Amino acid sequence: MNISVELTLTPLHDNYEPAIIHFIKQLRASKLKVLENPLSTQIYGDYDEVMKVLTVEIKDAFQLIDRGLLHMKIVKSDRYDYEPHF
Repeated sequence: MNISVELTLTPLHDNYEPAIIHFIKQLRASKLKVLENPLSTQIYGDYDEVMKVLTVEIKDAFQLIDRGLLHMKIVKSDRYDYEPHF
């Protein structure tokens, strides 16, 4: 089963950029499809593979920050090739 995941990591302290950059680079290093924009990162792939990577990388990201929030949306389909109809 394929899924699409949108993630927004928000460290709640100063000097937050290194933790976000590390998190995104680790996701890029996975074999998953990863797209980024200024507000979030999207990951696409098989449910088990995506969740396996996220389990490790979210824990790692949380260990690099004092306080933070991770907002995650999961869609049950691969929306990687989505194109608006307008």
